Amino acid sequence: MYDIHKYLIYHTIFNMNYIEVQQNAKKIMEPRCHVCKECNGVACRGELPGSGGKGSGNGFIRAYEKLSDIKVNMDTIYENKGQDTSFCLFGHTFSGPVFPAPVSGMSWNYTGYFTEETYSKALVEGTLAAGTIAFTGDGVDSSYYEGPLVSVKEAKGFGIPTIKPWDFDTIASKIKVAERINVFAIAMDIDSAGLPLITSAGNPLEIKSVEQLTKIRELIHVPFIIKGIMTVEGAKKAFKAGADAIIISNHGGRVLDCTPAPIEVLPEIRKAVGDSKVIFIDGAIRSGMDIFKSIAMGANAVLIGRPYVIAVHGGGAEGVEIFTKKYLAELSDVMKMTDCTTLSDIDFSKIYK
Repeated sequence: MYDIHKYLIYHTIFNMNYIEVQQNAKKIMEPRCHVCKECNGVACRGELPGSGGKGSGNGFIRAYEKLSDIKVNMDTIYENKGQDTSFCLFGHTFSGPVFPAPVSGMSWNYTGYFTEETYSKALVEGTLAAGTIAFTGDGVDSSYYEGPLVSVKEAKGFGIPTIKPWDFDTIASKIKVAERINVFAIAMDIDSAGLPLITSAGNPLEIKSVEQLTKIRELIHVPFIIKGIMTVEGAKKAFKAGADAIIISNHGGRVLDCTPAPIEVLPEIRKAVGDSKVIFIDGAIRSGMDIFKSIAMGANAVLIGRPYVIAVHGGGAEGVEIFTKKYLAELSDVMKMTDCTTLSDIDFSKIYK
C-alpha cells in the first residue's frame, strides 16, 4: 500500500512549498499564463498562443464548471483500514491514478523559459520521484518530440510519448524512435488535428479513420493509447482500431469551441464500452477531489495538463513531485471521508444525485 501521508508529516510546510511553486511560476510565465488561483479558463479565454481555450474559451471553462458542480457523499461510519491510492496500468503499479498530460510548445504557448527537452526532463524526473509516469509531447518540428525522449531514455524508457496525427510515414518513423528506447507505452492525441498553431506553421495534421488507426496500431509493440475521445461512437471506434486505453479529452478546449465537458460524456462512454476497458479522462482536473469525482463517474485514471506546466516553471522536477504528492494526499483524504479503502471502492454510489 502506498501511504501518501508519510510525505505530509508537516502538512503546513508542504502547502507553503506548493504556494511558493505557484508564486515562482507566476514571475516566469506572465503574460502567457496568469497562474490564476483558480485555473478555470476565464482569465485566459481565447488566448492562443497562450494557455487559454479556443474561441470563446467555453470548452475549457465548461470542463472546470461541470466538474465543480459534482458533489460527493460523506460517510465516516465504517471500519477504517487505511487508504490505498495505488493504481495498476499495463502490469505496473503506480502510486496513484494521476499523470501529467502531454504538453508542448514551450516557446509558442509560454515564454520559452524552458525548451521542450528541459521541460520534459523536469516532468519525467518529478513524476518518477512521485511514483507515476509522464506523457510527453510532439509538435511543429522534430525537437518537440525527440527532445523529451532524451529524458525518457535516461529513465530507461519510463515515459509515454504522444504522437500527433501526421502522415503515416512520419508516424511510423516516430514509433520506431520511441520503441528503440523501450518506452512504457505510446499515445496519439488524434484531436490535435484541430490545433490552429500547428496548421498555421505549415505542418498539416490529419483526421484518422478506423482503418488508418488500425494500420498504425499494427506497427506498435507496446500498449497504445488514443487521446481525444468525446463520444460513445468515438470510443467504440478507438477500441475497434486496437487501442489498449482511451483518454476522454477535448484537448483543454484548444481545438474546438463549445464542446461538452469531458466529465459530462464520461458516464455514457463507460456504460457503452464496459468495465473492462481502460479509460483516462483529461479536462480541468485540479485536485484530489476532482480525481475522486472522475473515478466515481467512470474513469480509471486522470491526466492533468496546465497545472503541471506551472509546477515545472515554478519548481522544476521538485515542483512536479510536490504537485503530484499533493493530488494524491487530497485523493486519500477524500477516500477517508467517503468510506473508500482502495480505488475500486470509488464508484457512482459516492456521487450525490
